[in-house]
Amino acid sequence: MSAPAAANARTALVMIDMQMGMAERIAAGREVAVAQAPENMAKVLALFRARGLPVIHVHHDEPGTPFTKDSPSGAPMPCALPLETEAVFWKSGSSAFAGTGLDRHLRRHSIDRIVLVGAVAAFCITSTTRAASDLGFSVILPGDALLGFDLPAHDGGRLDAAVVHRVTLSLLGADFAQLTTTDQVAGLLLT
Repeated sequence: MSAPAAANARTALVMIDMQMGMAERIAAGREVAVAQAPENMAKVLALFRARGLPVIHVHHDEPGTPFTKDSPSGAPMPCALPLETEAVFWKSGSSAFAGTGLDRHLRRHSIDRIVLVGAVAAFCITSTTRAASDLGFSVILPGDALLGFDLPAHDGGRLDAAVVHRVTLSLLGADFAQLTTTDQVAGLLLT
């Protein structure tokens, strides 16, 4: 279970997989749960930068997929371009903690709480949230700043994006993260 947010916690923004491959899915007409998620991520990113708080980007680099480091689909989306001073980690699996050094980086900078935004809610966001909780980090999850898509159902048909998103947030909010909205993040940074 995610530890409760402590007063004066050192908080970082962790932005997951906001790469052009996601923009390509949206442009191709893939159903999304929160149409304004990229804009909301940009708002959270601007908030952290304005307050001088740490920002960390984690990008996906997996051979054989559109998300490879040196491909156009692997490039950061305009709403999530890293600054030179911001840490960037590359992952080849679902969790931002698996084999990336993210845990070590957070601990070295005395960060004990993360605000997690990005893509995809039911996949890499879920894996990263659960791993962060298991490692003892508090996780704040603004659901409207997470990109989520529809999915094929295991027994046929499709699960619409809103349902997948609702179930994902319900599971993560039950034991692993504090659910919030983009507009509420600023207030939570004061606790």
